[in-house]
Amino acid sequence: MTNEELLSFKRLLEDMKASINAGVDRTLDTLNAPAGNIPDPNDRASLETDLSFELRLRERDRKLGSKIDAALKRIGDGTFGICKSCGRQISRQRLEARPVTELCIDCKTRQEKREKEQGR
Repeated sequence: MTNEELLSFKRLLEDMKASINAGVDRTLDTLNAPAGNIPDPNDRASLETDLSFELRLRERDRKLGSKIDAALKRIGDGTFGICKSCGRQISRQRLEARPVTELCIDCKTRQEKREKEQGR
């Protein structure tokens, strides 16, 4: 992979991380905002459901943030774009679709098949 391509992926990953951080800030603002007295049980339930959903999104983003950090580390150490399982180059199309991936499409397909078979 060329230095230009690596720099492009690095910028993409950093933008993804910034977007996650902005979402965290918005969630914190929402959680810190005074909710006031909401006497209607339906309105209160709706608010609590919205907050619960928001927190689930942040948990998902936290996991993605860890994967982004790992991908940035791989860019730094020269292993970005190399399949963790087979050692072959991960296709550019796969990296564009999922820049945090550690597996080529063949290894990921095999992994998902094994997981599906074990889940039966």
